[in-house]
Amino acid sequence: MANKKTLVLGASTNEERYSYLAIKSLIDHGHEVYAIGKRPGHIDEVEIYAKEKIIPNIDTVTLYLNAQNQAHYYDYILALNPKRIIFNPGAENPQFAKLASTKGIIIQNACTLVLLSTGQY
Repeated sequence: MANKKTLVLGASTNEERYSYLAIKSLIDHGHEVYAIGKRPGHIDEVEIYAKEKIIPNIDTVTLYLNAQNQAHYYDYILALNPKRIIFNPGAENPQFAKLASTKGIIIQNACTLVLLSTGQY
């Protein structure tokens, strides 16, 4: 399995949030994980940053923000030039998906947790 450097956008230290569970699962599956959320914190060895951070060679950005909260991050995400953006349930955003796909970014409306658990990540 290839390590896919992944940015979790909308990360939370709340153990009941899907972004938290996704970070734990990504770590368990051997992926290099970066995280940005409203508040700084840590999930195991992953630091959650409260502001944008330039991360070279990102494979996947997985979104846990609703469409309205994503707007602030459009330029940032596109500047990272990820291979893929995953819009998790509740984060679907046809407008941004269309914009990103014109840049050659693969778009998936999917659940990161399901993709990991079924070996499709």
